[in-house]
Amino acid sequence: MCLFSGVAWSAPPRMILIVGDSLSAGYGLAQDQSWPALLAKRLDERSLPFHVANASISGETTRGGLARMDDALLQFRPTVVIVALGANDGLRGLPLDRMATNLRDMVRKAQTRRARVLLVGMRLPPNYGPDYTAGFERIYEEVARETKVPLVPFMLAGFAEKRESFLADGIHPAAGAQPLVLENIWPSLQPLLR
Repeated sequence: MCLFSGVAWSAPPRMILIVGDSLSAGYGLAQDQSWPALLAKRLDERSLPFHVANASISGETTRGGLARMDDALLQFRPTVVIVALGANDGLRGLPLDRMATNLRDMVRKAQTRRARVLLVGMRLPPNYGPDYTAGFERIYEEVARETKVPLVPFMLAGFAEKRESFLADGIHPAAGAQPLVLENIWPSLQPLLR
């Protein structure tokens, strides 16, 4: 799914590419309710010359995102890339070293194309064990530090414990929580739009 904001500008608009999973694909929501759609609306309202291309796919892992990255960069030629992957790696208990390598390679591919990158982190429920959950969180910090990109530590910060903020599956944020996701991302994204 690709989502484009629709304001006309005198200069050609630049592109924000979002590479994520169901949390960014708007799983279970109307297309205009997802945080990427709300981002496109905010850009329009503030007359910022950016389109949003949402290349997120439900169920995507970092391996899948890395496999699609070259084609997405070639197709959209983004100025900014938001990498919001890893949740499915964690939920499947996939090896953390492989997840770290995939995220690092995705960021570096975007940087090679002169795109500014924002890395968006995730956290796991405690039932995955303290070593795995701590290692999972640490990956985002390490990749952001190594590649010198800004990090949103936790996409669902501020509402992850609130059952009413999620769809019936208890995993995907409901429409009412999508503005909260955007508010978690916006402060780190905004400087990349200058």
